[in-house]
Amino acid sequence: MRFLVQWLIDWPRRIAGYLTWLAPLFARITVGWVFLWSGWGKLHNLPQVTENFIGWGVPFPHLLTPFVSGVEFFGGLFLLLGLMTRISAGALGITMIVAIRSAKWADVDSLETLLGFDEFEYLALFLWLAIAGPGPLSVDAWLQRWYDRGRGRSAPLRFSSEPAV
Repeated sequence: MRFLVQWLIDWPRRIAGYLTWLAPLFARITVGWVFLWSGWGKLHNLPQVTENFIGWGVPFPHLLTPFVSGVEFFGGLFLLLGLMTRISAGALGITMIVAIRSAKWADVDSLETLLGFDEFEYLALFLWLAIAGPGPLSVDAWLQRWYDRGRGRSAPLRFSSEPAV
């Protein structure tokens, strides 16, 4: 029985420890790419997006349309780079909350419906990135190592949660 527990729990956990860098990188690339192009499209079609915002009852649509479009574009770009990841993920998460509330809320008839929205799935991923951070393959991590070296601290680049030998 002990062997089975070790094989089913410990072995996958140990293997996953070597791949901790992959999840934040994959998440950042996925949502970064989507929102970079979403923001780009909105920035190049501001009149139509403004009309959509007006129809959804978003306050100050002429001000918020270019702002949200810029948040999506630059937030997506920054996530791709892993630059200001927590701030970008937080800002994009807020846009998802507003999008759900303004454009989708009338369609919510159950928790299942709410959880099925793409916007809610993006919100979950942004929340995870805002809490977990960008991972070691990011500009944020590089800047942190550079800053730590400048202050006389040792900050080795590590790609796993396994203890250093």
